Amino acid sequence: MTIRVVVADDQELVRSGFALILDVQKDIEVVAEVGDGAAAVAAVRELAPDVALLDIRMPELDGIEACRRISAESACRTVMLTTFDADEYVYEALHAGASGFLLKDVRRDDLVHAVRVVAAGESLLAPSVARRLIEEYTAATARQPAVPPAAADRLEVLTARERETLLHLGRGLSNAEIAAALVVSEHTVKSHVGNVLAKLGLRDRIQAVICAYETGLIAAGTPSGE
Repeated sequence: MTIRVVVADDQELVRSGFALILDVQKDIEVVAEVGDGAAAVAAVRELAPDVALLDIRMPELDGIEACRRISAESACRTVMLTTFDADEYVYEALHAGASGFLLKDVRRDDLVHAVRVVAAGESLLAPSVARRLIEEYTAATARQPAVPPAAADRLEVLTARERETLLHLGRGLSNAEIAAALVVSEHTVKSHVGNVLAKLGLRDRIQAVICAYETGLIAAGTPSGE
C-alpha cells in the first residue's frame, strides 16, 4: 500500500527537501506541497492523504490549528516539524492531535521511518521532544491541585502488569526498553501497550504519556528516568 503524504512548510527549500526524500521511496507518494496551514487543511480535505507533515510556525494558519482541524475532520495523521526541541508549543501540538513530533534536522532515514510508523497507526517523538513534553507537563501539573480521585480511578480497568507498562510509557521508554525492564519479550510488551490504549480509550503512546501524569501514576516533579 502506498502512503500518501502532504508536506506543509513555509520555507520552500525545506518543504522541497522533505518531499524529495519521501517521494523517492517506493511505498510513499507526496501528493501535495504547500506553504501555509490553511493550504494544508485544504489539501487534506481534497486529497485525503494518510499523513500530513506540518511545520509548527506557518502563515495564514499555524501548524497547531491546522493539526487540530485535520484531526477533527479526517483520518489523516499528522507529524509536527520544528527547528527547536525547546519549542513552547510541543504540548499544545500534541493535544491538538499530532501523532509525531520531529526536529527539522532529522536524518533522512528517520524522517522516512517516522512517516511509516505514523501511517501504521503508531506515534513517534524525537527523544529530546519526549523529554520536553514530560518536563512541560511536570511543571504544569506541579502548579495544579492534587489529582482528583475520579482521574486515578480511571486506571482500575488495568491489570498490574498493564499499569507497569503505562508507567514506563509515561517515562518515555520504547518497547525494547520496557521489555528489558519487565523481563518479557517485545511481542508481550506490544500486547500490553495495545491493551492499555484500548482499555483507556487512548489514541496512541503520546496520549498514554499524558494519561500517566493526569491520573497521578507518575507524580509531578518525578524525573523521567526514575
